Amino acid sequence: MAEATTRQESAPRAEHKDMANAIRALSMDAVQAANSGHPGMPLGMADVATVLFTRFLKFDASQPEWPDRDRFVLSAGHGSMLLYSLLYLTGYPGMDIEQLKNFRQLGSMTPGHPEYGHAPGVETTTGPLGQGLGTAVGMALAERLLNARHGDALCNHFTYVIAGDGCLMEGISHEAISLAGHLKLGKLIVLFDDNHISIDGDTELAVSDDQLERFRASGWHVASADGHDPEAVAVAIENARNVTDAPSMIACRTIIGFGAPNKQGSAATHGSPLGEEEIAAAREKLGWPYPPFEIPEPVLAAWRAYGARGREAREAWEAAAAKLPEAERARLVNPVDAEVRKAIGEAIAGIKAEFAKEAPKLATRVSSQKVLEAVVPVIPGIIGGSADLTGSNGTLTSHHVDVRPGDFSGSYVRYGVREHEMAAAMNGMALHGGILPYGGTFLVFTDYCRPAIRLSALMEQRVIYVMTHDSIGLGEDGPTHQPVEHLASLRAMPN
Repeated sequence: MAEATTRQESAPRAEHKDMANAIRALSMDAVQAANSGHPGMPLGMADVATVLFTRFLKFDASQPEWPDRDRFVLSAGHGSMLLYSLLYLTGYPGMDIEQLKNFRQLGSMTPGHPEYGHAPGVETTTGPLGQGLGTAVGMALAERLLNARHGDALCNHFTYVIAGDGCLMEGISHEAISLAGHLKLGKLIVLFDDNHISIDGDTELAVSDDQLERFRASGWHVASADGHDPEAVAVAIENARNVTDAPSMIACRTIIGFGAPNKQGSAATHGSPLGEEEIAAAREKLGWPYPPFEIPEPVLAAWRAYGARGREAREAWEAAAAKLPEAERARLVNPVDAEVRKAIGEAIAGIKAEFAKEAPKLATRVSSQKVLEAVVPVIPGIIGGSADLTGSNGTLTSHHVDVRPGDFSGSYVRYGVREHEMAAAMNGMALHGGILPYGGTFLVFTDYCRPAIRLSALMEQRVIYVMTHDSIGLGEDGPTHQPVEHLASLRAMPN
């Protein structure tokens, strides 16, 4: 807690309540102006987000691409105005008040769900529930892999996730939670928006899981906190940060639509504007007398100071990175530079010449493995893996060493029978930077990976899918393993 307190006192003074209410006001105003959107989650999680961004998150809003920044993933992407409000308040480039006024409008930086590449500070596309959580596991894994190679001075940061009830109901959440717990990703912290509300009503209509015990069973550190008590949230986050051998989940008990006196705590705040009368009542209840989209100068100044607080840490990182050779420094972000591309081309040319000379009769997956055997040594940032089909896919080479729980010096991930999470994790590794991931399974099981593959395409990420057994000639395994329609459906994806 000492570090958190020091950080807070270094900024211009503003009360936590006012800083959180700035998020609430901007969120309900933007949703109302768009006449569509989801105000409930931003109003409910404003306190938690304020604690995270003002006391813990390592970032410099002026340099959104700083490689050693903490990653913040809004897995509950429908609550996008929480993220956009934070980006505006902390001073991210281009995210001015006009962007908030144009929330959900064509051409704005503020689409209904966060989209990677539309605005600095949006770490990944979210919206399909659970994808953010699965992607964040990959980001946390990338951080540990790069830390094992470069040390704390160059890679030592946390990955924070805000996830809702819906994220944790999705099947990918089980795969993500299980993999993260198995690998002991101690720099991953999930903040669960435990508001007990879904679109249909109270979550008890559809789910009765004990989420704390569910995460605990997969090897996570777990805690609970009143999501509207900033000190309780701060203590829970600080404790989680001190657990280094397990990921952490904090169940933040919140009230959806907090501050809307007639609608808070109900599904009515989830996916519809509050309405002018309810917004006026919320302003009165919250003690926020300011007009729509107006943030008082002391509050905005305090937020902007927090947005600049990470400058010293960034400059220290840049000084450490400057000691690396230029090529190695660049590969902290982009693992395939001109030198590596040239080496890949030479390796490919060599293996092609070998094939042409010997004319071997090989299964395509065996040919694929021979290509990997040639290219893996020339790509320092390549990380391989398979969803429990290593021998069948031919994805393991003689150059690989397994990544193991707590030991990230290896370069091959055993994803287990978790095809969906494998694809999502590879998205996270690619988005993090410094890693070129590839992973294998049978082509027919792209059905299990599909939502994450689609996001790979939408985000234009360099993720390599090694999909073997791609012929309907798989007669012995029967129709369940014959990829009849899969090539056509994959080709139909955008990008």
